[in-house]
Amino acid sequence: MSSVFQMSAGAMVISCLLGVLFIVSQWLLFNKAGEAGWAAIVPFYNLYVLFKITWGSGVKFLLLLIPIANVVIAIITLVKLAKAFGKGGGFACGLIFLPYIFYPIMAFSKNISYVGVPGK
Repeated sequence: MSSVFQMSAGAMVISCLLGVLFIVSQWLLFNKAGEAGWAAIVPFYNLYVLFKITWGSGVKFLLLLIPIANVVIAIITLVKLAKAFGKGGGFACGLIFLPYIFYPIMAFSKNISYVGVPGK
């Protein structure tokens, strides 16, 4: 029985570490885009800033409240995020399927910088 608790504790530690990695990565991405990095730790406001970086209007994050459409909007947002930092479709696929690898790559790379809202 104790092995179940040990596995749960291990999963919790890994989840916390991945959460911290994601927050730090988002903080650095926001800084690269000229936004306040602390916005990464504020719930809902971080989505507002992410949509401001990718769509040009932060209010569009309310589209995530629409059932089923929110999945499509989230995928489009990640594609736009890749384009906003000068990356193509392959990198966007990486953001969609392996976000815990590709977010830190974008955040920590000195060669990747914010180029602006895609399509504007």
